[in-house]
This record gives sequence, structure tokens and C-alpha cells, in this order.
Amino acid sequence: MARPRKFDEERAVDAAMEAFWTAGYEATSTQDLCDATGLGRSSIYNTFKSKRDLFDRALARYMEYKNAELAALMEIDLPVRQKIRTQFQRVIDEEFERGPEGRGCLVVNTAVEVAARDREVADDLARDYRLRLALIRAAIESGQRDGDIARDKDPAALAHFVIATIAGLKVSARVTPQRSVLESVADAALAAL
Repeated sequence: MARPRKFDEERAVDAAMEAFWTAGYEATSTQDLCDATGLGRSSIYNTFKSKRDLFDRALARYMEYKNAELAALMEIDLPVRQKIRTQFQRVIDEEFERGPEGRGCLVVNTAVEVAARDREVADDLARDYRLRLALIRAAIESGQRDGDIARDKDPAALAHFVIATIAGLKVSARVTPQRSVLESVADAALAAL
């Protein structure tokens, strides 16, 4: 008879997500995961099979959280330019709340660290990108119908541009200690819409 689990698996995934987000996939050891989750090695391996399995679940959880936030924002009854500026501001605020040792974005970090060497991770990130692209593109198309965004601009290109700006803000925040610099980038990006 198998022993019942005495921990919340979802909380363990959340704790592992924080550990991977802080240190990256390669630098996060099994001991780091034990420390973060409060679980022993055998519990981690019996439940999640491997560090990689736990990472996949943690990355999926992160994408789920971030995409739910984005979807909720895109549904708010505001002009699309204001929605996009709000998203830019969220990114800036999140990065500066963490200070100089900010973690950036788990998706961006994973794209840089892991995706080039791992087709499965690259595929997961591509699916995530397509989802964000669809959310932002739909908002831009709605903004074009409402006159908030110029109708002569390609909504797909603008959606790609918004995603690239968000990623750029996250990366730049790690090397640019001035909030005002990122605010000006966000303003310039918004003007391009």
C-alpha cells in the first residue's frame, strides 16, 4: 500500500518555480529544490520524476500566471493603448521592486538559457508566445476598430513589437538601474503604435 503524500504538490511547484526563476535551470540544484519546497530528495523524485519534470511544471505554471494576468488586462474596458502602457508599467514596476538582483522573466531567461539546446522547451515557449501574440493582436485589432490604433498598421506586426518591447524592458532592467530610462522606452514604444 502506497503511503499518502503529506504535502501540497501545487505549492511545491510554486516554490520550485521561484527557485528556477531566481537561479535558472542549470544553476538550481536538487538541494536548492529541496530547500525551496521543504521536500526531501525522495519526495521530489517520487512525485516529479526528475529535476527536468519539475522545471517543466514550474515553467508551465509561470506561463499560466503571466498569461492569465495579460488576458485579464486585455479584457478590461479601457483603450488598447492604455492597456499596453499598463502592461509596460507592470513590467517596469516588477523589475524595480526586486532591486538590483531582479530575476527578470522566467520565460525570457529560459529562452536564453535553455531553448537553443532543448527542442521541447523551445516548443513550449513558442506555444506561449503564440498565445500572448493572439491576446495582444486581438486587443490591437479592437483598438483599430475603435480608432485608438491607426487602421493602416499591421496588427500582427504591432503585437510582435509589443511582445519584443516587454522582453526588452525585462532584460534592460537587469542592466539599467534607472527607472526613467525604461519609462522613456515604454513611452517611445507606445508612440509607435
